[in-house]
Amino acid sequence: MLKYCSVGSGSSGNCHFVSYKDTNLLIDAGLSGKRIITGLNDIDAEIDKINGIFITHEHSDHIKGAGILSRKLDIPIFANVKTWCAMKDKLGNIKEEHMKVFENDKTYSIGDLGIKPFSIPHDSSDAVGYNLFSDKEKISIATDIGCITDNIRKNLYDSKLVILESNYDPNMLMMGSYTYSLKRRVMSDCGHLSNEEAAKFCVDLINEGTESILLAHLSRENNFPDLAFATSKNVLANNNMIIGKDLNLEVLSRDKVSKNYGL
Repeated sequence: MLKYCSVGSGSSGNCHFVSYKDTNLLIDAGLSGKRIITGLNDIDAEIDKINGIFITHEHSDHIKGAGILSRKLDIPIFANVKTWCAMKDKLGNIKEEHMKVFENDKTYSIGDLGIKPFSIPHDSSDAVGYNLFSDKEKISIATDIGCITDNIRKNLYDSKLVILESNYDPNMLMMGSYTYSLKRRVMSDCGHLSNEEAAKFCVDLINEGTESILLAHLSRENNFPDLAFATSKNVLANNNMIIGKDLNLEVLSRDKVSKNYGL
């Protein structure tokens, strides 16, 4: 069974756990090493059998614990060349054999899992989302996306489970304490996805075969879970889609480990 669990998801830190048969991967490690290990123990993950950490991009809420975990668990870190150049000095000492480089938009095999990093628009060196494949099923993770591109659509369609960014509410953002330049960055095509934008894309995903959507990477200051959920629920209802009947929709917590989702 292909399994997914969020150790934590939000603007202050992100870490996803995916497993299939004897292969266990982390997507990002933007929490403290201690918190990630505690979270994995909470779901009875086999800490000593993690095969590697795949990084989406170099921002601290995605790499904070990566170096610590690589050293402690003696596991490799995977990223593209530009991301490695941007994050290498932030990770501490990493064994050379643990510095793994991939190319975007190519599919790789790691043990029993297939994994494909695909390019996404974000204000970092070379950000990616991920498809993860078992023999029959597909999970996709797409956060930190400024807009929905054709490449994102191509890679997320036909995913049974999608972890999708629903970062901010525009009204909260505009009324909040961010500087004007930061607000513009968040709202740009290389920034983050708003609740409304995520909700509209949820409709497309359901029409293309997705059964479960987990809203992720919520801003601490410019969003809250009930609002993100309600926005998607309303847009889905306007398109005759009912949560619990046509799809499963949930919001991932920044502070709590999620349940295990199995396909």
